Amino acid sequence: MKRRLRAAALSALAASIAAPALGQPVKMRPGLWEHTHTMTSQTGRYEQGMAEMQRQMANMPPDQRRMMEQMMKQQGVAMGPKGTSVRACITKEDAERDQVPADEGCTSQVLQRSGATLKVKFSCAGPPPSSGESEITFQGPTAYTGRGVFTTTIDGKPERINMEQSGRWVAADCGTIKPPRR
Repeated sequence: MKRRLRAAALSALAASIAAPALGQPVKMRPGLWEHTHTMTSQTGRYEQGMAEMQRQMANMPPDQRRMMEQMMKQQGVAMGPKGTSVRACITKEDAERDQVPADEGCTSQVLQRSGATLKVKFSCAGPPPSSGESEITFQGPTAYTGRGVFTTTIDGKPERINMEQSGRWVAADCGTIKPPRR
């Protein structure tokens, strides 16, 4: 579940880095970015899984819960009642090259650009495999909003998930958040 969240957020980020390569004059600012998204599934299985994961965390002994929250924080992931946020580090070199490394096994491709809006196709090998499309609109080098849809497998069954997303630049220093592995 966490891998799907991170992959979807990084796909949106990859799309935003690709914007300058298509002639948009805005370069994405290097540093720490926060991507927030809310997802809803066709069947409700995704929401049930997230609710169960939050219940399990709430029922953990305090020391174990702190350890789990710290592990998630080190990976840049935070879950809240209004969605999930993922923090990602964009290096100066990646921003200058107009690209961002995606999670292992994930790729993205810009399908169309119209002004400050991009349509992007992405896929991740998994597990489980997932693929979809996003439409992202930039508000300059430090923010974007968008929506997308992707398909994946939950509990062995295909699932379509809708995603509302936004991203914002947080700081020049990424702190403990490392760029995704190439």
